[in-house]
Amino acid sequence: MADKERTPTRRTEAARGLGGFAAGMVFGALIGAGIALMLAPESGEKARRRLRRRLERLREETAEGLERAGASTRRDLARRRKQLEAGLERAADRARDVL
Repeated sequence: MADKERTPTRRTEAARGLGGFAAGMVFGALIGAGIALMLAPESGEKARRRLRRRLERLREETAEGLERAGASTRRDLARRRKQLEAGLERAADRARDVL
């Protein structure tokens, strides 16, 4: 029998896409902040304060996004655990019927 390759589910593909998107957003924000610092016509202190505020907002948004992703993952894991337990119970019932 030939081994079949596992095809990723749409949810797995979506999770990967979301993670890549989030990483791209963080990377883009950091690059943008660096460029803004180099090209900013305002004083260094003012630019640093503004950058600190932006980075704090970015940190908060990232933490919220990670929390949402974690909650979604926990829900999905609980659902899959229930499905697995139900399948194992059915298999045990069938085994008892055979014996």
